[in-house]
Amino acid sequence: MKITAIRAHALSLPVTLDITQPGKPLKHQVCVVEIETDAGITGHGLTSIGPAVPIKAAIDAIAAPQIIGMDPMNHERIWDRLYWALVPRGQSGIGMHAIAAIDVAIWDIRGKALGQPIWKLLGGARDACPVYVTFGFGVYGDDELGPAAEAWRQRGFSRLKMTVGNSALQRRDEPRLLSDVIRQDEHRVKAVREAAGADAELFIDANCSLDYFHAVELAGALMPHHITFFEEPITQNDVRQMADLRRATGMRVACGQNEAQSYRFRDMLMAEAVDMIQPNVVITGGFTQCAKIAAMAAAFNVSVDNGGAWPFFNAHLQAGVSNGGLVEMHYSSVEACRLIYDGLPEAADDWISMSDTPGLGFDLNTDRLDAFRIG
Repeated sequence: MKITAIRAHALSLPVTLDITQPGKPLKHQVCVVEIETDAGITGHGLTSIGPAVPIKAAIDAIAAPQIIGMDPMNHERIWDRLYWALVPRGQSGIGMHAIAAIDVAIWDIRGKALGQPIWKLLGGARDACPVYVTFGFGVYGDDELGPAAEAWRQRGFSRLKMTVGNSALQRRDEPRLLSDVIRQDEHRVKAVREAAGADAELFIDANCSLDYFHAVELAGALMPHHITFFEEPITQNDVRQMADLRRATGMRVACGQNEAQSYRFRDMLMAEAVDMIQPNVVITGGFTQCAKIAAMAAAFNVSVDNGGAWPFFNAHLQAGVSNGGLVEMHYSSVEACRLIYDGLPEAADDWISMSDTPGLGFDLNTDRLDAFRIG
């Protein structure tokens, strides 16, 4: 079997979060990849968070010519070829996003060729995964978070994640203090805890928007609200400072969704900076690299959880490896997926069941792509 064609699509997917009224408009940029083979099998992949247009350009101009004619069953060879073409000195960013999208499509092809879902090819550790819902975005006002949390509870979900930090470091040129931001976060988290109930698990995510001092102060202030984990608490995922935060507060720390190189996870594990790691298959080099990161984490008795959205892809990793954990049903990314994919699985009662359909188990609807193109 040989790769005969690669197509990349830069898209902007507009969604409306309608769990409360009025709805909240958001957009996700994604780069979708299709890979055709001479066996009549086509695989698809996706990457996000990075800018879609330059990622598409990197795939079209650099990645595709490197692997046309290669056998998609040789995923390690393809991954290594792409690495040396796109990020030969350990860079991350656009190059690793391109590798991730292509690798996901390669695994989709492999699964279809072998008649197996990706999660089984990765090990088939479980056929259902626990989920949590990311819902508490910065677009919600303080008075809207409680009703949103209550609405998700009514839909049958008891694990909820919300953002904190409100892009504090990024917006330091505005006339506001970080101490004011985290005081507001205390009120926001309290409102969610009261609405969700004492039996709900509540997670917070700062999206790398706080410095060490304010992250520690916020963690301490939120102790009465029983936070299960603090995701990306500190700018740049500073490994030393995250380790210090764990020791200072006793709060569980999670991160890794935007990390691209495996050595970064090694450094986190060696420094005891995290309680769970979050490689994301559509960002962290695809299934090929994420499976290796999961194996490395297993040696430290650390679980691998999904952060950074795109659950329908990441569920395969969580179900496949023995130390797989939570799948993130990221509200806006789930709605974005519904715009371009058919046959997506549904989560219910805090769980998502895995399909035996070969490959990713859902289909890219290419007829819908034109409406969302940006380059």
